[in-house]
Amino acid sequence: MWLAPEEVLVANALWVTERANPFFVLQRRRGHGQGGGLTGLLVGTLDVVLDSSARVAPYRILHQTQDSQIYWTVASGSSRKEITKHWEWLENNLLQTLSVFDSEEDITTFVKGKIHGIIAEENKNLQPLGDEDPGKFKEAELKMRKQFGMPEGEKLVNYYSCSYWKGRVPRQGWLYLTVNHLCFYSFLLGKEVSLVVQWVDVTRLEKNATLLFPESIHVDTRDQELFFSMFLNIGETFKLMEQLANLAMRQLLDSERFLEDRAPPRSAQPLRNISALKRDLDARAKNESYRATFRLPGDERLDGHTTCTLWTPFSKLHIPGQMFISTNYICFASKEEDACHLIIPLREVTIVEKADSCSVLPSPLSISTKSKMTFLFANLKDRDFLVQRISDFLQKTPSKQVGGSGSGRNSSIGDPAPEALPAPQEALGQPASPTSHQQGAPTASQGLLKLFQGNMPMEDLGAKGAKEKMKEELWHIHFFEYGRGVCMYRTARTRALVLKGIPESLRGELWLLFSGAWNEMVSHPGYYAELVEKSMGKYSLATEEIERDLHRSMPEHPAFQNELGIAALRRVLTAYAFRNPTIGYCQAMNIVTSVLLLYGSEEEAFWLLVALCERMLPDYYNNRVVGALVDQGIFEELTRDFLPQLSEKMQDLGVIASISLSWFLTLFLSVMPFESAVVIVDCFFYEGIKVVLQVALAILDANMEQLLSCSDEGEAMTVLGRYLDNVVNKQSVSPPIPHLHALLTSGDDPPAEVDIFDLLKMSYEKFSSLRAYDIEQMRFKQRLKVIQSLEDTAKRSVVRAIPGDIGFSIEELEDLYMVFKAKHLTSQYWGSGRPSAVRRDPSLPYLEQYRIDASQFQELFTRLAPWACGAHTPVLAGRMFRLLDRNKDSLITFKEFVTGMSGMYHGDLTDKLKVLYKLHLPPALSSEEAESALEATHYFTEDSSSEASPLASDLDLFLPWEAQEALRQEEREGAANENIQEKRGEEKGNSPPECRHYLQMWAKEKEVQKETIKDLPKMNQEQFIELCKTLYNMFSEDPKEQDLYHAIATVASLLLRIGEVGKRFLGQPGRKLRDTAPGEDEPPAPGPPQDPAREIQSPAMGDPQARAGGDTQLGNVPQESQVVGQGGSGEGQGSPSQRLSDDETKDDMSMSSYSVVSTGSLQCEDLADDTVLVGGEARSGGTVDADWSISFEQILASILTESVLVNFFEERVDIGLKIKDQRKVERQFSTSSDYEQSGVSG
Repeated sequence: MWLAPEEVLVANALWVTERANPFFVLQRRRGHGQGGGLTGLLVGTLDVVLDSSARVAPYRILHQTQDSQIYWTVASGSSRKEITKHWEWLENNLLQTLSVFDSEEDITTFVKGKIHGIIAEENKNLQPLGDEDPGKFKEAELKMRKQFGMPEGEKLVNYYSCSYWKGRVPRQGWLYLTVNHLCFYSFLLGKEVSLVVQWVDVTRLEKNATLLFPESIHVDTRDQELFFSMFLNIGETFKLMEQLANLAMRQLLDSERFLEDRAPPRSAQPLRNISALKRDLDARAKNESYRATFRLPGDERLDGHTTCTLWTPFSKLHIPGQMFISTNYICFASKEEDACHLIIPLREVTIVEKADSCSVLPSPLSISTKSKMTFLFANLKDRDFLVQRISDFLQKTPSKQVGGSGSGRNSSIGDPAPEALPAPQEALGQPASPTSHQQGAPTASQGLLKLFQGNMPMEDLGAKGAKEKMKEELWHIHFFEYGRGVCMYRTARTRALVLKGIPESLRGELWLLFSGAWNEMVSHPGYYAELVEKSMGKYSLATEEIERDLHRSMPEHPAFQNELGIAALRRVLTAYAFRNPTIGYCQAMNIVTSVLLLYGSEEEAFWLLVALCERMLPDYYNNRVVGALVDQGIFEELTRDFLPQLSEKMQDLGVIASISLSWFLTLFLSVMPFESAVVIVDCFFYEGIKVVLQVALAILDANMEQLLSCSDEGEAMTVLGRYLDNVVNKQSVSPPIPHLHALLTSGDDPPAEVDIFDLLKMSYEKFSSLRAYDIEQMRFKQRLKVIQSLEDTAKRSVVRAIPGDIGFSIEELEDLYMVFKAKHLTSQYWGSGRPSAVRRDPSLPYLEQYRIDASQFQELFTRLAPWACGAHTPVLAGRMFRLLDRNKDSLITFKEFVTGMSGMYHGDLTDKLKVLYKLHLPPALSSEEAESALEATHYFTEDSSSEASPLASDLDLFLPWEAQEALRQEEREGAANENIQEKRGEEKGNSPPECRHYLQMWAKEKEVQKETIKDLPKMNQEQFIELCKTLYNMFSEDPKEQDLYHAIATVASLLLRIGEVGKRFLGQPGRKLRDTAPGEDEPPAPGPPQDPAREIQSPAMGDPQARAGGDTQLGNVPQESQVVGQGGSGEGQGSPSQRLSDDETKDDMSMSSYSVVSTGSLQCEDLADDTVLVGGEARSGGTVDADWSISFEQILASILTESVLVNFFEERVDIGLKIKDQRKVERQFSTSSDYEQSGVSG
């Protein structure tokens, strides 16, 4: 790269001059390249340890003048090739010009100006918009790319000096953290260490301290264990590594969301020597923490935060803490965790004013809301700037929010009168149910509990009613002191009230507030109604599952024993599945949603479900329940910490995996009596997952003695089931609902009843040391473990699904799968425009999730295929890809990939030759390479007259896609008028006749796949030439190259003669046909028939669009050839196939003799000429015989005559070695020699 000229006083220290002229010197760094001795080793070591490697490239060019002792750096290069290019440019463009100047000062000024001009021009063209990375960082990024062979798309996030422990020896070097990789490089006294680890391969990432590794970072993958230590700031490094590993896990879990998250917001103010990506990741971490702390919507962005104090009127104190300002909210969190939390939506703010400062209250700021509450902040560092930011956000806030103020809406929740409900919910009565048979079902515009329980006076409930009334009174006092609605002060007093139980009348309101669902609901007025309308009548797998589970959702509750409750549940679940198709519907969502509907309207239940699935229980309800498995891992870890005696026993019994999923997924609603579980849900909406973990630990603790005496899993499950069945809520005013969880009795006395409030109290007393931050840290660690475990399961499932006749061992298949998957993932982060990146669907079966496109397949083929064809390899890879891509979507799955590889590696000589033979017939041989699509079409249409409809088998690989589509279209049109109902059954996928039909098709497909060599179509001269070309290229790198060339030349000339003899032999029956047929059937003279053939084929083959639209031309010829195939009497007018006799047509049904290329003999030189017969112009010159053909049997027999060819194809090749080479990856190359550097960079 060109450098801005800088003075160098000592030009030769640590450098060796390699070239020189009167004005410039090219130098190489000592220790780089071959030799160098001890001096070179020391220089190389210093470069790495002292970070000069980030700034000093191994080559440089200096400008000098004869009389001056000052040198100027003008260019540097990481490889000899790069620096030579710059040197040649200077010699060619500047030397002559510089010799004209008289003054040395003028020469130097001119050179400096020229170099500055070149740099400015390069920057103008190459510097991306908004790129703020400082110079040193850009040089480090360049160094990283050169060192590890990374492409431009791989961005460096940050780099750190540290030691890598190789055995017991620390290697000092540099750790480079990129978006997708962890890289380390060290060069000490000639010993080089170069590591590249993909983040998606990391299974464990921990910060620990041991005697051997003092304060180190421990990184585990499936293959290796790495330790890094001696960091300047280990906390910052580990946090960044955590973030990058988290991003990688999200990529594996949900590629769609990962691609959306790849462009986080940029920070406005760049910091020195920190990359833009590092700032973006820090901003993202702060955003996520901010949203989680205050339960804000997912699109909320933190603008900034500052320390301050908040005046709390209830305690008459100034509480120190931090104020956070974001696009739509002002929030406050006290330093003490429980002292005070506050959320002020900007939509509620009416006045923001600066109050007068005094010594007691410096820099105060007053904020008033619509609910007549005023908040006083003080001790603000930059009050004026803060007020300006708040004013800016207020101007962008919509002045009128549907839904009104928080407290106004909340007070109406407790009001049973339907007219008090807001307009958005009344509007929900209009959309009908999503399914047609539910039209006109009434919509639940308030909690179903109110509708079905009525308003029973509290006095009639006795002591329970009095207790409930007292609870309501306590909450109303709390509202009076602390505020009501979103802007309520949330303190330790609030938590104490929640733990005592929320009264039935306020439950829906407080769930909405504590979960943050209220904020989202008022920010999106009418959204739910719109979703219901859009999803109405839509059918999908999710809606089918929803219908199946509707009547299993709390069937014991009267609200779900009639159509009103069922219809409301259907609408909420369907609307959510429509909003979030990634999750769609998951079992357990129905149970949770039915409880939400008891205490809120449909719209409120919908937004509570959104808060639950997308924020409070992340990844719980996807198709792999990853979130629940992660929290199950945390539960196991906590059991080890808090209940060590029980932990080992539970592991032996395997109970934790069985219980935790049902407990966590349904928040205990499916395993406890309803009125007890709903109290845990109260606490969950206030405290989060911490409460669920605490209660689970308390349940195990309460049953410890019985569990320790259990002998198997069933006994332990019985103990826990009986305990949970007897957890009661003696304060509940709802009529008792029978609990359908099996009451487990074993003849003994039933266990004593446990009050839910006592259980909660015990869980807080014994396990309250849990902190939300600690749980998030544990979640990260467990997420790595769970996702990698799921990936291993997916790998095993895929390998098991591969047929046994593939030939590879299980280990080889697993290794191939990892290579294939890695290639797919690179398309996601280095080529998001690729079809393989865009089309990944995590909901697909494991076998089809990872797919690669043609260019990726070519890279794998080049490295893994046993047939090295030199420059011809990309052509062969393209043909193999077209052969494997059966559905023509330009992507192939892993199964298709290993099928192709197996064909080349396994089987005998005949099997391998069959693969090679197929690679030179359509569809593998594209129309640009050979004009032979029509012959394959004739062959297949003759065959299809006596067979069933074409099936997806190996034989179909030879039928051009357009012809397959044409045949399918004819079948569809024929069946459409006969059986419309059958189509509907097919859509539903549950019609028994359809199942039988598919079973028959499957059986036929299995039969057809038993392909014999006689089934292969014949090869015309043009295709044969391509085959010979491939063989010549294949042998070019073999040790027995000359013997193989001689053998293939002998075989090729023999086959050419066989084809010529066959052509003449086939001409005799043709004359007999002409003698017996009427005169008008006689074909015209030999010259003219080729003209109409050329007319037909030239648009189809010359122009891709004409070829794609040429179905009608292709469709006519098969009908003519079918007549010959059936009758053999030559009645197809104008068809050259009429020369074939009946017997010959049956034996050689793939025989084809009407190529559009004019007749001629094949010259041996043509085989070696790459340009022969490629492109229409070359073909029209008369070099290929249209009537010439050869069969696979003839090729096989000819090759068997040459032992050197037989040995070549029967030689076993170990794919394991090739996989190892591939997994080392092109990026991990050594930079110890100039030759390797220039080779890779070139």
